[in-house]
Amino acid sequence: MNKGYFRRVHAQSPTRFWINNPTLEQARLALDAGAINATTNPTYTAKMLKSEEMRPLVLEIIKNAKSEANELYQVAAMTQRRAVKLLLPLFEPLNKLNPNRQGFVSIQGDPMREDDPENIINEAIEDAKLGSNFIAKIPTTRAGLEAIRFLASKDVPIIATEIMSISQCLAACEAYRKSGGEGAFFVTCIAGIFDDCLRIQASEGKLQVDPDILFQAGCALMRRQYRVMSQENLPGILLGGGARGLHHFTEFVGGACDITINWKGTADELIRLDGAVINRMDTRENEFVLDELMAKSEVFAKAYLRDGLQVDEFENFPPVRLFRGQFEAGWAELKKEIENA
Repeated sequence: MNKGYFRRVHAQSPTRFWINNPTLEQARLALDAGAINATTNPTYTAKMLKSEEMRPLVLEIIKNAKSEANELYQVAAMTQRRAVKLLLPLFEPLNKLNPNRQGFVSIQGDPMREDDPENIINEAIEDAKLGSNFIAKIPTTRAGLEAIRFLASKDVPIIATEIMSISQCLAACEAYRKSGGEGAFFVTCIAGIFDDCLRIQASEGKLQVDPDILFQAGCALMRRQYRVMSQENLPGILLGGGARGLHHFTEFVGGACDITINWKGTADELIRLDGAVINRMDTRENEFVLDELMAKSEVFAKAYLRDGLQVDEFENFPPVRLFRGQFEAGWAELKKEIENA
């Protein structure tokens, strides 16, 4: 009996499906399809303001927030927090069944203030008041690593995000390990945004690599991170993110990892196609492909090598900068809506 694509993935592999930046209706559909957790990022509320379903709810949240806070950045943070809060009750039943593994809803704070570890910590502490199934999403930068160490020591559940390199993965796992904490811990690999960065470089003439080879870069990085984490018994569960195509889910099926994807255009399409469940995480990249990427892409080489980046380079690594830029643009849209409301 066909139980649906994601339920078959869950039955036949350890790979698990998360839903990213959903509306309330999309969250319900994702849960019905088998999603175990939800992620949001700093673009969430701006996207919800473009949703026919969600816009009236968010505008009401903005109205109330403006009556309670004076500073624009405070109103924006309050609006984001309360918009995400709407999702928590939907996932809470799953969290009660397995509190350290499922039913989480993530929140990531103001991207304009993420260079300050104290601000990251304070926002996470405030976010934690929303419910027991909240999980903090923290950038893997110097400031974020400091916040991860502190929050993990208090057993705050954490997603280490904006990871686009093995160096960042190792640093995040080390920060968690040193914290002595035992709370839930997920370690991202943002393969889709990594691919976007390389494609942009190629379109600008900064990178001369065959498109078929370039297409494989993010998947190669994700598989490399998976092997490193598995073979070295690093703490945390690998969480794929930033999907820009169906392959950013299907190529990782079979791994003991989680993947977060958007509903529209990805999750709904995978359900419609209802393809075969095939273990592709154990696939080894062709040596020619790796040699080409290592030789011709400085970004790929720095991402793929264990010591490719120093901690102070994390924040301005081109794919990380691209991802952060998207967050900053979304946050700016939110603040503009607040000013005009």
